[in-house]
Amino acid sequence: MTDSDKAPIDFWFDFSSPYGYLMSEKIDALAAQYGRKVRWHPVLLGVIFQATGSRPPVDGTSSKATYMLHDFHRSARHMGIPYNPPSRFPLPTQNAARAYYWLHGQDCTLARQFAHAVYRGFFVNDLDISSPDTVLDIAAGLGIDREKLAAALQAPEIKARLKDECDKALAAGVFGSPHVIIDGEAFFGADRLPQIEHWLATGGF
Repeated sequence: MTDSDKAPIDFWFDFSSPYGYLMSEKIDALAAQYGRKVRWHPVLLGVIFQATGSRPPVDGTSSKATYMLHDFHRSARHMGIPYNPPSRFPLPTQNAARAYYWLHGQDCTLARQFAHAVYRGFFVNDLDISSPDTVLDIAAGLGIDREKLAAALQAPEIKARLKDECDKALAAGVFGSPHVIIDGEAFFGADRLPQIEHWLATGGF
């Protein structure tokens, strides 16, 4: 099988997910080592949690929430990825997700650059990525037409695209972020990167 014959990897995530951010910094390079491409799918965890009856892992002041907030730092250090806990967390991410899909329809590479900029803006620079103005600022910094994107954020077809992606995520069994699916095999969490690499290297185990 040639590299072009290998199915793409699907990467489902929410822009407010710390572990999604960590996965986003690694998954493309890892996939490329094994001749794979990655399809990025931003979704809304609020929609996923409502449909699955789940709750955010850092909801409230439980021991689990305290652990998770600590683990975000530790995981980032372990993976060598910059991480500055945002002052407002989590945040709604529909504007960033809509912007991604609008951009993806025109330029996949630019959409990927935008996604990285949004994630780093939130988890490194503490930007309020729930704000349409912030999303537009990030996009403008990449040379994207601000007025066209502002209109796209309210376009019915872009809103429908995000809803459709959330529906597809649920149909694929996605229940959180990040969720990576390779040849039908699902891996949940940034800590599954070693397993993902093993799977790609061996063709399954």
